[in-house]
Amino acid sequence: MTTAPMTQQSIEQLSINTIRTLSLDAVQEANSGHPGLPLGAAPMAYVLWTKFLRHNPENPKWFNRDRFILSAGHGSMLIYSLLHLTGYESVSLQDIKDFRQWGSRTPGHPENHLTAGVEVTTGPLGQGFANGVGMAVAEAYLSETFNREGYPVVDNNIYAICSDGDLMEGVSYEAASLAGHLGLGKLVYLYDDNHVTIEGQTDLAFSEDVTKRFESCGWHVSMVEDGNDLDAIETAISEAKAITSKPSLIRVKTVIGFGMPHEGTSSAHSDAPGVDAVKETKRNLGWNEEASFYVPDEVYEHFSAAKVKGAELEAEWNSLVDRYEETHGETAGSFRTAIANKLPEAWEQSLPSFDDVGPAASRVYSGEVLNAIAPVITNMIGGSADLGPSNKTDIKSSTSFADGNFGGRIIHFGVREHAMGSLLNGIALYGGMIPFGGTFLTFSDYMRPAIRLAALSEIQTIYVFTHDSIGLGEDGPTHQSVEHVAALRAIPNLNVIRPCDAHEVREAWKSALERKGAPTALALSRQKVAVIDRTEMAGAEGLHKGAYILAEADGGRPSLIIIATGSEVGLALETREKLQEEGTPVRVVSMPCWEIFEEQSAEYKRSVLPSEITARLVIEAGVSLGWDKYIGPAGASLTVDRFGASAPAEVVFDKYGFNIDNAVAKAKSLL
Repeated sequence: MTTAPMTQQSIEQLSINTIRTLSLDAVQEANSGHPGLPLGAAPMAYVLWTKFLRHNPENPKWFNRDRFILSAGHGSMLIYSLLHLTGYESVSLQDIKDFRQWGSRTPGHPENHLTAGVEVTTGPLGQGFANGVGMAVAEAYLSETFNREGYPVVDNNIYAICSDGDLMEGVSYEAASLAGHLGLGKLVYLYDDNHVTIEGQTDLAFSEDVTKRFESCGWHVSMVEDGNDLDAIETAISEAKAITSKPSLIRVKTVIGFGMPHEGTSSAHSDAPGVDAVKETKRNLGWNEEASFYVPDEVYEHFSAAKVKGAELEAEWNSLVDRYEETHGETAGSFRTAIANKLPEAWEQSLPSFDDVGPAASRVYSGEVLNAIAPVITNMIGGSADLGPSNKTDIKSSTSFADGNFGGRIIHFGVREHAMGSLLNGIALYGGMIPFGGTFLTFSDYMRPAIRLAALSEIQTIYVFTHDSIGLGEDGPTHQSVEHVAALRAIPNLNVIRPCDAHEVREAWKSALERKGAPTALALSRQKVAVIDRTEMAGAEGLHKGAYILAEADGGRPSLIIIATGSEVGLALETREKLQEEGTPVRVVSMPCWEIFEEQSAEYKRSVLPSEITARLVIEAGVSLGWDKYIGPAGASLTVDRFGASAPAEVVFDKYGFNIDNAVAKAKSLL
């Protein structure tokens, strides 16, 4: 390979082919991966990263950077090659050689918390597409809230490369519809339009007119006929950036696996091509077929401009923010607090005390907490999937986030639960915002992939799931969530909190707001919950330990422990009272969050659930799955291991055995 001085045209092609061959070598070395996308999309990625993307490799978290999302996360070697070449310390040449290996920073699909410079954890198709819409929402809100004339402290674009598979997924259509409706003009998506998926040509299952589809959703759509035409790609991105009233999709016609012996076919999509095919591909690209993981010095030098330019951009922005603070001190202070992901000083004082609380559903208490803290925590934003009045998620002191009013804090997601979940992730990943979203608990199924990715990505999102059990009543089993709390508890790094009264609801919100590295799901009731006299019982601060002794046995060591959550804690307390009248000492443990309880010391857990007390009864209006580890071999449960029924809530509860007589009988059977 020559090391002679390069013309601009030749250095560009050399750089593109370096991206291609690094990706190819890494996939072959790992003997797995997806070479097709990096080889086909390298030109558009090169143009975007060298001519448009505002970023600083020395500081991947510089706040005013543009965000880049590889929604087609299977092509992860594309972003790893770009990160390495532009100088990110997170991806060395050795990291590329360790692609897909144990402990590497180059996993099979990009992970935001693992590799600096990766904005979003992608791989499940469509998620990155929808995350970008959430990022655009965050950018629009923060710029509307904090920018002042002459001080555009928040001003960046959200770029993505998405695939045919991304556009087939329903979540991308939900998100595209909402993005167009909102007029999110900072979105510029490059569509790797290669007409190939794993099974073959896309016309096996995908024949719609993508241009008309996105135009009907309110997007600007353009076409680049040749994915290797750098000038055409540059022109299309420039035009898209100039259109600020609507999001843009650029269809770039590419050849999957460009240069490979089987380019343009499904065989180029995934898997290591083999040593001979790698050599043939390199010959087709004019590359030294014997060179492996080779980066010409000229290419390193060419890409080094990213560090220089990035440092300049960040320095200019820092200077702008300094001047902004001099002229807009109080607003600038709030801005600094927000982008540092800190809560305002003494924010806890805004939490309601609920001193004179009356009977209500826990969803009602949740709405009261939200509206008490929202005026203080002004970077909270969210809404509901068309269930705001039911979920109690509307911020009464604010307005709707809408085209022409990006300063509103109530997001109307529409009947789009999956997109809502993914947008929440994008808002959180953008930074400076605390997002929340509400729907009925049973519809968490529609957004489960996004919830899982929030947990995997270690981000702070808050889910307000109401109508959490058979207590939903007349709507019947389609809407009654019996298995959903258990299903959510199965997701690692997700805190599922089912509070029992107003005070636990307050503490649940406090926990969700203070926990930065994990999402929180609040499971809230439609029916009224018991009013617990906290002067007689333990304080709700015990929620921050996951489980605590709400009511201790009278007269010494308990003979029985009743463990309950949510709306069934009231029944547990009634059962305790009845048994104690008959001479049986009973401890009631409120266990709103398994996950937090498991974080506690062994000593604390033993103090709440001593191993020597084997008579234990769990009461929860959901499936029994998972409770065995707390019940033990000698315990029992009053749970719901079947679907619900359509009837008034009190009738369903009674017919399913959630009444004092049945609870007492079950308890006595353990003694």
